[in-house]
Amino acid sequence: MIFTSDNWAGVHPAIAASLMAHSNGFAAAYGAGDLDRKVENTFNETFGRDVAVFFVGTGTAANSLALSSVNRPGGVSFCHREAHVFADECGAPEFFSHGSRLAPVDGAEGKMDPAALEAEIARFPQGFVHAGQPMAVTLTQATESGTLYQPDEIREISRIAKAHGLPLHMDGARFANALVALDLTPAQMTADLGVDIVSFGGTKNGCWCAEALVFLDPEMARQTPFIRKRAAQLFSKSRFIAAQFDAYFENNLWLETARHANSMCARLQAGIESSDNARLAWKSQANETFPIVPKPLVKEMMAKGAMFYEWSAPRSAAHLIGAEETMIRLVTSFATTENNVDQFVDMLN
Repeated sequence: MIFTSDNWAGVHPAIAASLMAHSNGFAAAYGAGDLDRKVENTFNETFGRDVAVFFVGTGTAANSLALSSVNRPGGVSFCHREAHVFADECGAPEFFSHGSRLAPVDGAEGKMDPAALEAEIARFPQGFVHAGQPMAVTLTQATESGTLYQPDEIREISRIAKAHGLPLHMDGARFANALVALDLTPAQMTADLGVDIVSFGGTKNGCWCAEALVFLDPEMARQTPFIRKRAAQLFSKSRFIAAQFDAYFENNLWLETARHANSMCARLQAGIESSDNARLAWKSQANETFPIVPKPLVKEMMAKGAMFYEWSAPRSAAHLIGAEETMIRLVTSFATTENNVDQFVDMLN
């Protein structure tokens, strides 16, 4: 019963098979091979337009290089206070953009409040050299709270960003989970709503190690080949990232694995809602959920083999937790089974 993270799951068999199939022989290095070109074209087809795609090894690299690509002297990017880019990347976005800053924006359930975003941007008036320059807005889809920005919410964030001349970046570490939950196409969740750059994640959804930085307007990516190389993210044997994405997209495997992870999370939430010993802090729509559980029960479940993380409650939810309670995070994946879920729910009762 492992609900610690979708990063703990292994590799989908079809992706492992693709890696093995491309492990022999020779292929042009540094992204110049036929398989790399094939997968780049698949990204074009997936997003319904010509895009610029750059394979990288981690989501942190994708996010950091995305913001580095739009850096300005004294640059400031705006994100949610609990966003991975702000809370879990050890300052990598600032490091790779040579000293830019991240300005946190509040909002319930992991989503930036538009009024709070407007107010935060206003703290950096144009031309005021001492404050620095706004350079980007970045949102996370699905959020770190397991919730989703609805299309109208993304459109409103985009409107604010564009009103201030700022590009909009989407951290899509769980892009597929959000996509299938909203029943949208990639274009409908990004370009059609004003998103400019996407960190496209595959690792959490069945890949071994496959992330991509996607520019929906290739003109924005003119300096990115050099930025990626300087950041040591240009893989010589890039065919092995391409091989993962090739299998990931084939027959819509990526959507199938995401749907499964989401459905296991929904099953988990239904079980929690039926329990007298736990309750949901909020309803999640993707593959993460955050129950509130009595502290003694947490220790008991861990002793019986359940694996998960105790979680620091977001500021907006701290009031929901009693003195003898704690919040936990449960994450499902393509490898989670109904039996895993049902065993965990049984422990709650």
